[in-house]
Amino acid sequence: MTDTAITDTASITDTASTTGTAREPLAAPAALPGRPRATAAMPADLRRPLRRLGPGRRIPYARLLGPLLLLAAWSIASAVGALDPRILPAPWTVLHTGADRWLHGTLRADIADSLWRAAQGFALGLVVGVVLALVAGLSRIGEAVIDGTVQINRSVPTLGLIPLFILWLGIGETFKVAIIAIVVYIPIYLNLHAALAGIDSRYVELAEVLGLSRWQFIRQIVVPGALPGFFVGLRLGVTGSWLSLVVLEQINATSGLGYMMFQAQNYGQTDLIVLGLLIYGVFGFASDSIVRLVERRVLSWRRSLSS
Repeated sequence: MTDTAITDTASITDTASTTGTAREPLAAPAALPGRPRATAAMPADLRRPLRRLGPGRRIPYARLLGPLLLLAAWSIASAVGALDPRILPAPWTVLHTGADRWLHGTLRADIADSLWRAAQGFALGLVVGVVLALVAGLSRIGEAVIDGTVQINRSVPTLGLIPLFILWLGIGETFKVAIIAIVVYIPIYLNLHAALAGIDSRYVELAEVLGLSRWQFIRQIVVPGALPGFFVGLRLGVTGSWLSLVVLEQINATSGLGYMMFQAQNYGQTDLIVLGLLIYGVFGFASDSIVRLVERRVLSWRRSLSS
């Protein structure tokens, strides 16, 4: 009986191999598209890892490298006598002037007044830019009324409005804050409005299907979708506040960094002028870095080349 069973089993195996129904060994998984499976028989060039086309990992404090190299070049050129001190003083001369003005002069008061003017104008411009962008971006009627007016305002040089604003608001602090606010709100409005207009309409349809309220639609779809554009406008607005401040503080001002630089021009104090420019540059760099840090924290969900 055992021989018969063995004969029957062999017969079944032969029949299965003849008909092609015998179970074959499992094949190795297929290679991914565009990425051949590495085997020992493959040439060396096919077993190489794929190239990374991105910029690579972020370098800590990389944005300080450029300013530090510029400072080093300035110091070396001053040390070897390649720069005339009357045209561009050495860094240590500017640093000594700043320390003297800080301890025995009005530098602290000038910095405080400049910061206060810039903060007032920036806050006002931020509120106006966000409100106008939301109204124009979420309403066709609002866009028809607001967008064209803002585009005309953008085409008019803001600093050219200074004589008119002096007649309207006087020569004091009010017109300075108003001009700074105009310089700030325009880039914030433009970038936020563009971000709102660029939200995919399929998300709007999805919100309607899910029955979201107006507030839920704004909080869950509009705000996350528009945040990248808002931060771009915010960075431009911060920079614009410092650019306009240096001009405005030279018009009927009695304090501030711009006033200090204007007085230094009258007395030929180049080191004081360079000191004011450096302080403006440091404030602009620091404020932009703060906005970038907040942006990175708020948009931590986004994967980009800068991440």
